[in-house]
Amino acid sequence: MKTSVRLALVGDYHCAITAHQAIPLAIDLAAQHFSTEIHADWLATDNITPEILQNYDAFWCVPGSPYRSTEGALSAIRFARENRKPFLGTCGGFQHAIIEYARNVMDWQDAGHGETDTEGRLVISALTCEMVEVKNAITFIPDSLAARAYGRLEVEEGYHCRYGINPAFQTALEAQPLQMIGHDATGEVRAIELPGHPFFVATLFQPERAALKGQLPPLVAALIKSLL
Repeated sequence: MKTSVRLALVGDYHCAITAHQAIPLAIDLAAQHFSTEIHADWLATDNITPEILQNYDAFWCVPGSPYRSTEGALSAIRFARENRKPFLGTCGGFQHAIIEYARNVMDWQDAGHGETDTEGRLVISALTCEMVEVKNAITFIPDSLAARAYGRLEVEEGYHCRYGINPAFQTALEAQPLQMIGHDATGEVRAIELPGHPFFVATLFQPERAALKGQLPPLVAALIKSLL
């Protein structure tokens, strides 16, 4: 069993972002739970290089998009996916995991984000209803990584986002090995995972917020457990 873990937090830190306040608490709770040292570094997206990525055991692409460098965030996600490094994406991390997959697996080089792009296949677009500081129910498919992490199929989690998967491209995404494993009551996708990867999970919701109440977020625990 590893006694220490090197975790990259991919995103541009800002102390006013609630999720960024919760993330260090979630990491501390995971370290205590597993009696493991977790060395976590914030990687500003505009400073990410291939050499830096080699230093980490796992990656968490955190909320706070638009990132200063979309390409920096996408390069980290691609590195984790291709090198089978455990990966968690939350909120903006979910959105960019979809874009990275569309560009580099589906070969949609013009895949983009409706918040920052105006042309191409905008696989991420504005939600029909904004999910800003609200909670909502999510249903996971049985035996998914997320369902096993939570120990149940239905959960309620908090959001702070305005963008999600563009319904126009959902069918094409669903035809891929990438699995849509969490949905809200209207059927909109709220979580994905990549079968065959040791741990590759992304959620539009922000599970890290549980740490603000002193609770270890199940998906953070599952991320660290995948390394031990």
